Amino acid sequence: MRESKVFQLEAIATVIGGHLKVADDYQGSVESVIRFREEIPEETLQGLEEFSHVQVVWKMDQARPEDVELHARSPRGNPQWPATGTFVHRNHRRPAQVGISHPRLKRVEGRDVVVTGLDAVDGTPVLDLSPWFPQMGPQGEVRVPAWVDEMLADYWAPADTRPVPQQ
Repeated sequence: MRESKVFQLEAIATVIGGHLKVADDYQGSVESVIRFREEIPEETLQGLEEFSHVQVVWKMDQARPEDVELHARSPRGNPQWPATGTFVHRNHRRPAQVGISHPRLKRVEGRDVVVTGLDAVDGTPVLDLSPWFPQMGPQGEVRVPAWVDEMLADYWAPADTRPVPQQ
């Protein structure tokens, strides 16, 4: 077995606006800006506006190393869903604490990439961005267990439809 390697990555951009706090659901319809660092030339984004979606790799920077859980557990702590291993979850409890999203590209303005449907919060460091090529997505039939559809039923619901918590 190969030794584990530590990588140091520098953010290329930062999420500006959009969601102000981490939340499980109601991620849809919110506009965010992915603002590239000043030293990255604007021409690196040339042609991006021809795509409908981008793939964004981002660091879950509000997560802490002690949040990592390397064992099986029920998603979102719901005992009605089966206990599944760490690498069956898509949250901050994973060792690398890295997120991947596929937001809709609205427009490019200089070093700003304006998107909707990005489930990272304001201030999140962006590690990479690329256009979404459907040909690079899953090939063949895609299947997931029933609990995934149940758990994510409201994930992309518009943020402004989030129920107000009772006081």
